[in-house]
Amino acid sequence: MNAPPYGALTKPARGSRGGAIALIVIGSIVALITIGLLAGGGFLMWADRTQRDANGYLTSSSTRLATSAYAIASTDVTVASGAPGWYVPTGGLGSVRIVATANSATPLFIGIASSADVQRYLDGVQYAQLQGFTGMREFMGVRVGPTYVMHGGGAPASPASQSIWRAQVSGSGTQSLTWTVSGGHWGVVLMNADGSQNVTADVSVGATAPFLFSLALGLLIGGGVALVVAGALLFGGIAMSRSGTPGPSQPWAPQPPPPGIPAAPSVGAAYMPPPPPPAGLSYPLRIEGRLDATPSRWLWLVKWILLIPHFIVLAFLGLAAFVLTVIAFFAILFTGRYPRSIFDFNVGVLRWWWRVSYYGYSALGTDHYPPFTFDAAADYPATLDIPHPERLSRGLVLVKWWLLAIPHYIVIAALVGGTAVAVRGATTYAAPYTGLITILVIIAAFAVLFTGRYPRGIFDLVMGLNRWVFRVLTYVMLLRDEYPPFRLDLGGDETSGAPSFASPAPAPPPPLGQPRPSGV
Repeated sequence: MNAPPYGALTKPARGSRGGAIALIVIGSIVALITIGLLAGGGFLMWADRTQRDANGYLTSSSTRLATSAYAIASTDVTVASGAPGWYVPTGGLGSVRIVATANSATPLFIGIASSADVQRYLDGVQYAQLQGFTGMREFMGVRVGPTYVMHGGGAPASPASQSIWRAQVSGSGTQSLTWTVSGGHWGVVLMNADGSQNVTADVSVGATAPFLFSLALGLLIGGGVALVVAGALLFGGIAMSRSGTPGPSQPWAPQPPPPGIPAAPSVGAAYMPPPPPPAGLSYPLRIEGRLDATPSRWLWLVKWILLIPHFIVLAFLGLAAFVLTVIAFFAILFTGRYPRSIFDFNVGVLRWWWRVSYYGYSALGTDHYPPFTFDAAADYPATLDIPHPERLSRGLVLVKWWLLAIPHYIVIAALVGGTAVAVRGATTYAAPYTGLITILVIIAAFAVLFTGRYPRGIFDLVMGLNRWVFRVLTYVMLLRDEYPPFRLDLGGDETSGAPSFASPAPAPPPPLGQPRPSGV
């Protein structure tokens, strides 16, 4: 096969683009695992270092246990013992401490025995089997405590007379039972020491968990390794997506030939680059949409099914964009620059998201199925582009998304919808609600269904609302420093006459033989 001449325009191989998306998706999955590992390791390390009492126990809050039966029992507490000795040595599971304070003058009894022995002892006895030890809490205004399963029967034999207990304690007032944990199936019984009915006590449970530090350290190390792998996969996917392809907002340009080799003939007719952004933008984001002249009356009813593949891909791409935005945050903080490869990827994700939104239920502006690509598509009726900034403020990056953007978050909550949360006392109420964009699009959908036309006024308003949302996304993703304006720029085209935010192109040199202008 003959190689193309120097300077010829070539398009990237399809396999390269598919492999790039695969790497980005896998990197996003690994990044999600990384977040879980680091969060879990950090939480366990925090608990191990800060939540132990003076005796080294991690202890639950006190919970009231009460029953009219003869005993409260947890009959099947499983302690896994299959871990290798090098990981959990003998005694490495630590100790358990149960502290119970009687609410009456009757002495208490606490005992631990094998699950089989406890079940034999309680066979034919009326007792409450403890299902959950989660403490008292408020739920919808009602206090909810531990749950029980009641077993019928009669009175038990005196618990102190039994020889089944591996650890036991009894007496008046507060009783503390300490047991060195070993593998197996165990049962815990709380009773009145005389075997009488109406058992009531405030109980807390603690454990030393000596393996907790090693587990936390292992999770943190694993998270660090996963972070490196995720970064390599994401950057590899970004590099593959850019290989052979220019930046998202620039056409492919021929490479100059080596000295002595003639340039290839023009092939401009073989490829039409995407149109450049307008000369004047009111904000450094160009987001446009071209409304279909004759939309389908019924296709909008099934678009949610047709878009499922895009939703799956965008879920992973959104995760990757989040991870890369965090990396870009530190790059801007220390260098004042947004890494170009990360910038192009994040703009590509926004462009992909906008095409899906425009096809779907954020606009329903076209029936042309969106392509699976990060690049600008000149023939697609929805376009998005953001010029790359030369410099960004190191100070603004610290306050953009959590402070300065708060007023816009309030507006976007009304435009996009979400979940309304109300708190009354200790009770929390939540209710989902629909945003203004969705309401307008539904009205337009029914207009299309019955008339075959999309109302132009609604379309212009929907475009303005979406433009507002994506401007805020551009700001909080740190892509630009310009604060989003509080206004609606209606219509499908960016028509403002404001100064351009794009870098001016250099003037071409004068023809040979003509004097250069003064100052050049």
